[in-house]
Amino acid sequence: MQHVVSVPDPWPRMAFVLVALALTGCAGGKPYQIPFMTPPAFLERSEVAPFNDASPVATPADPRILYATLREPATVEGEDRFYTADRAAELRLGEGRIVLGRGDISWDEARQLSLLKNNNDRYPLQVAEVREFGILDRTLHPILHKRGTLSPDPAPAAAFRAAVNARLARSRDKDIFIYVHGYRVNFENPLLVAAELWHFLGYDGVFIPFAWPSHRGRLAYFGDTESARYSAIFLREFIEYLATETDAERIHILGYSAGTRLVVNALHQLALANQHRSTEEIRRELRLGNVILVGSDVDRGIFGTFLLDGLLNVQEHMTIYESPRDKALGMALFSLGNERVGQLDPDDLTPEAKAFLLRSDALALVSVESAPGFDHGNGHSYFRDSPWVSTDLLVTLLHDFRPAGRGLEQDPASGIWSFPADYLARVAAAIE
Repeated sequence: MQHVVSVPDPWPRMAFVLVALALTGCAGGKPYQIPFMTPPAFLERSEVAPFNDASPVATPADPRILYATLREPATVEGEDRFYTADRAAELRLGEGRIVLGRGDISWDEARQLSLLKNNNDRYPLQVAEVREFGILDRTLHPILHKRGTLSPDPAPAAAFRAAVNARLARSRDKDIFIYVHGYRVNFENPLLVAAELWHFLGYDGVFIPFAWPSHRGRLAYFGDTESARYSAIFLREFIEYLATETDAERIHILGYSAGTRLVVNALHQLALANQHRSTEEIRRELRLGNVILVGSDVDRGIFGTFLLDGLLNVQEHMTIYESPRDKALGMALFSLGNERVGQLDPDDLTPEAKAFLLRSDALALVSVESAPGFDHGNGHSYFRDSPWVSTDLLVTLLHDFRPAGRGLEQDPASGIWSFPADYLARVAAAIE
C-alpha cells in the first residue's frame, strides 16, 4: 500500500518539505527502539478475526502512524530526535514512519503469527522519520505564546483530516483510536506503542498517539503530572476536532499511567462544557465510544468528584483495569499520599459504589490479578506484558463487547470483573 498525504492548497508545499527534512535531520544519535509487545493470547487461535485474514487491510512497506504532539520541535543541535520534552503552546500534527530495527525481516514476514509469538523481542521497532503537517489552528491561544501571536492556518488541519479520512475509507471499522502515554517516555515511544497496537488490530481504523510533554528523568514525575493537567485542554480540542471534522463513526481513547490524568481531565472538561445537554446529545456529537484506563495514576477522590460532574455522560463505556501489585502506583501512593484509581481494593468500595458497579453499563472495573503476566517487571505495563489483558483490551476496541460478552466474570459482592480460568475459550467463542 502506498501512503500519500493529501496537502491541499494553499498549503505551502516547499515549507512542508522543509519541515519534513528538518525533522528527519534532527535524528542524531542512536535511534530509540522498543521490542514488539507480547502478542495477544488470541493469536493462538488462527480462526479469530482479524488474524484469520492474511491481509485484512493492505500493509504498507513501512507503516505510517499519524500523530498529535504538544512537544516543541527538536533543533539540529539538540540531543532529541524530532521533538523535545518541552511544552509547546500549540498542538502539532504529523505522520511518522515506523520500521523494524533489523534489516533482515520485512513487515510482511513480521505478520506471521508464529514469528511474532516466539521471537517478538528480537525484532525491535523504531521511528525512522516524521513529517509534520503543522499546527492545529484551533489550538492557537495567544495568551500562552511567548514568541508573539501566530496566525491561524487551516491547511494543516485540512491535510490531517484528509489523511484520517483516507484511512477510514479503506477500513472496515470507521473508528479512530487515540493512545495517551504515561510519564518518563520520549516522543517516539507513544508512536511505537500505537503502531504495535494498530498492527495487532490488523491495521484497521486509525490509531493516533497523543504525545504530551513528559520527561525521561525519574525526578520529573511531579513536573510531568502538571504537564498532564496542562495538556488536557489540547486533548479536548483534538477530540472535538476529530469528532466534527472527520468521517469517524466513533472515537476510542486508551490512556496509560500518568496519561490517564490527561484523559480524565479532558473528559471532565467536556462533561462540564456540556452539562446543559442530554447524554444522548453529547455522545451523538462527540462520538466517543470506549475509554480505557490502564494503570491509572489518578487520585481516587478526584476521580469520584469527576463522576459527580457527569464524567460518564461523555463516552459510551469506560473500562478501568486494576492491579493490586502495580509497584509504580504504589510509589505514587507513597509520594502523594492518596489512593490511585488503578490500584483498587474491593474493600475500599462503599456499598453504594458496589451497587452502582453491579448495575452500570457505563463503567466497568476489571481486575487483572488472575491474568498471566500481569505482574511482570514492576507490574505496571500489563497491557503490553500480559497476553490476556492485551486480548481483552483489543477485543474491546475491535468488537465493542461488554465485559460479560467477552468472557469476564463479575464478582456479585463487589461488582468488579475478573479473568476466569477459561477466559481464552470464552473470548474466542464470543468472537466466533
